[in-house]
Amino acid sequence: MQLLDLQPYRKKRVFVALSGGADSVCLLDCFCSKAKEYEISLSAVHVEHGIRGEESLRDMHFCEELCKSFDIPLKIYKRDIPALAKKEKIGLEEAARKARYEIFLSLLKGGEADLVATAHHADDVAETILFRLARGTSPSGMRPIASFGGIVRPFLSVDRSQISAYLKARGLPYVEDSTNSDESYTRNYIRRTVLPAFEKINENAEIHLLQFADLCARDDEYLSRLAKKEIIYFGKDRLVPVSLPDPLFFRACLLCLDAEKDYTSALFQEISKLKTLQSGKKISLRHGQFAAREYENIVFYSPEEPPREAPFREEDFSDETKKLRADLDAFPKGCVVRTRREGDFIVPFKGRKKSLKKFLTDRKISARLQKTLPLIACGEEILVVCGVEISDRVKVTESTTRVGFF
Repeated sequence: MQLLDLQPYRKKRVFVALSGGADSVCLLDCFCSKAKEYEISLSAVHVEHGIRGEESLRDMHFCEELCKSFDIPLKIYKRDIPALAKKEKIGLEEAARKARYEIFLSLLKGGEADLVATAHHADDVAETILFRLARGTSPSGMRPIASFGGIVRPFLSVDRSQISAYLKARGLPYVEDSTNSDESYTRNYIRRTVLPAFEKINENAEIHLLQFADLCARDDEYLSRLAKKEIIYFGKDRLVPVSLPDPLFFRACLLCLDAEKDYTSALFQEISKLKTLQSGKKISLRHGQFAAREYENIVFYSPEEPPREAPFREEDFSDETKKLRADLDAFPKGCVVRTRREGDFIVPFKGRKKSLKKFLTDRKISARLQKTLPLIACGEEILVVCGVEISDRVKVTESTTRVGFF
């Protein structure tokens, strides 16, 4: 009885995430049974969360004995999840997941593994769909357990009944997590109460949920490609036009978020409110990121410290990919690189003298960016607004011999 094709993992270094439960034991055995045939270098990784006391240690020792019987290496990591949850003000489930994925990604980034395989299966997908629908999501959230960054999900087309049958046929032992029966955990409640209630309405409810998720994912993939083309990149900032129709606007916003996932509809409602507010209004997102209305766009940005004043060095402006050009010999001595100050003025290329603030406002550059744009200045006179404009004083002429790029 073979539940999965291992051809995609041929000659790979694979770590199986092993909890000791039925799903992960089944996945590990599937890999073990064909590892030599497919030249897979197989290991397992177990995370002891420090949540369930002696039972948690029991699971760890079970994994040790199981890996010895399979003759494969096991790496064990211990984490104090209750302490992490308290520190970051998140739930135990979220904290445990965060710790696990940090460990998995460290194995990949550290060069110890090509892939880390988790035992998420079709039932997990159905449960996660219901969880996200209840909490608030969009079609973009209907592909809830995707592979990413070397973390793979070989069992997504396998359901719990197939796993149970496999374990029984192979006579494989596994451990039960006593908290799986505790319906105070949201996912347990969905698994034990909500999904069975759906199946009373229709015995194929789980299949229909998966089909619905697949259709949503296909539509979302197409619309996301269209949305990506509408994003404007300005340095590290990402701008989304407020004029986009909602299906593209919200997907473009999602693509701009520094998020792995898990954004609720409430967040997008907050972003949507910015469309009706005046330029300069902003909201705080996660991980130090902000969204703000800036003229006809919503801009997603992470604030940075403005550069300190530094001497103007010609060699710093030799990048020919920059769009602005200026005559290096036209810059007076004593120029500096700095940000905007009160009293600054500019005589734009082929233009008249203006205060720098008015010039930038006329160019529809937001107050936020005005404070951070790098300038080349001599006293209060601005000779270059990097990436935006040069002063008529330093323009390239027929007599120019040395050009700088800004």
